[in-house]
Amino acid sequence: MNSKTALLTGASGGIGKAIAFQLLNQGYKLYLHYHRNIKHLEEIANEFGNERITLVGADLSKPDGVQKLLSQIHDPIDDVILNSGNSYYGLMTDMTEGEVIEMVQLHCTSPFLLTQSLLPSMVKMKAGNIVLITSIWGEVGASCEVLYSMLKGGQNTFVKALAKEVAPSNIRVNGIAPGAINTNMLQHLGEEDKMLLEQDIPMGRMGYPNEVANVVTFLLSDQASYINGHIVSVNGAWYT
Repeated sequence: MNSKTALLTGASGGIGKAIAFQLLNQGYKLYLHYHRNIKHLEEIANEFGNERITLVGADLSKPDGVQKLLSQIHDPIDDVILNSGNSYYGLMTDMTEGEVIEMVQLHCTSPFLLTQSLLPSMVKMKAGNIVLITSIWGEVGASCEVLYSMLKGGQNTFVKALAKEVAPSNIRVNGIAPGAINTNMLQHLGEEDKMLLEQDIPMGRMGYPNEVANVVTFLLSDQASYINGHIVSVNGAWYT
């Protein structure tokens, strides 16, 4: 059992909860970030004990979200998992300027500023891991998810660039690009659309949140000690 402390953003979603359970089972102390959905995280805290879990609420789609989150952190952070995100499904010409600004803040500006604030202590310790949960659409793009694809592509490049900058300090930065994972992110699809989607995936099914969490725990472990600046695709051979 390790004694590391990690910050996990977007912890209340399907993938976030799966990551939280795996890290808690490995002995981590966690800061679990949420925006609105605190209920599921309270259930996790009750199961594992409040001494190992701190719930931190903040809206990272707003300019003041990062400072609100940071004001609730009172320990050095060893590992950061940046998992917050949402999508907009529709024509880019139908998006309002406000929706665009919030998406950019959530997926790019806030992760950048949050990492910028947490890096100095990692550099001082000469240790640390940063993992971003990006998306398959950041690699290949998706019609009707143009802004989301653009921002996830930006996250992928952020991983590659930052890894080069902090590798001399023994800090590793990696990303995970999930394909179709069975979470609420796909709730806009009807049952027929989900069936057609699964037929398009060579493995014939959507992925499970724990299959993404498995990769997170691997990348944070010493087994991945020489993996740095890499985007791991978790997509069932879809769009390889």
